[in-house]
Amino acid sequence: MSRECVHRILHVDLKFRPYKLQIVQELKENDHQLRLEFCQQITTNINEDNEFLDELWMSDEAHFHLTGYVNKQNYHYWADSNPKQVHERPLHSSKVTVWRAVLSHGVIGPYFFENEERITMTVTSDRYVEMLQSFAAPAMNSFPQLHEAWFQQDGATSHTARQSMAAVRELFSNRVISRFGDIPWPPRSPDLSVCDFFLWGYLKNQVYTTRPRTLDELKQRIQDEIRGIPAEMLQQAMGNLNGRLKECICTGGRHLQGVIFRH
Repeated sequence: MSRECVHRILHVDLKFRPYKLQIVQELKENDHQLRLEFCQQITTNINEDNEFLDELWMSDEAHFHLTGYVNKQNYHYWADSNPKQVHERPLHSSKVTVWRAVLSHGVIGPYFFENEERITMTVTSDRYVEMLQSFAAPAMNSFPQLHEAWFQQDGATSHTARQSMAAVRELFSNRVISRFGDIPWPPRSPDLSVCDFFLWGYLKNQVYTTRPRTLDELKQRIQDEIRGIPAEMLQQAMGNLNGRLKECICTGGRHLQGVIFRH
């Protein structure tokens, strides 16, 4: 049976439509309860304080590679013969490591983890503490509500080392959402982080509209795009978080089916 015939039967006769397989973070058995408890606690905070989401900083790091990425599953060539096209990518692509914190009405960053020679460095607890003290703290002081703000970070070792947690608590006291924090951050939960489900994807789409030629150009584009994020977009992202919390509670801490398969 020809491909055209199969397509006609599926599309015309059976009224089927093509759907993509959705890739999500694998959850361990104990994750469901941890995610549920987290969402319940944050929802309680929101219900008790209407301004909670406006006082929540969500932070994270991400890598931006100079070469960008090509998702081969989304690229096809239509021709009468195989063009045998290949895409070359260096094994160790030049990149920058970016940190940023997001509030519903403001941003801090980007901060680039690099040495004096402007070479990208791995995020260690020492470097994380240095960033918090020399960059994040002065920037956050420009927001008058800092004394009431909550701070979220994921469970990366560089974030949760003893000295890192001490530096975070120096800024936010007992308002820390993190592993070992006042509200434990659930592992393997990028779908509950504004940085993961919104920020990094949005920025990379914008930054790689045309490919940067140098690391300096890449960093400049990141800075420009961060400055250009509309305030309304940040507010919508935080509103989206609220909806995700409710969805997670409804699913018992499992994957957010209503979000993943919204369309």
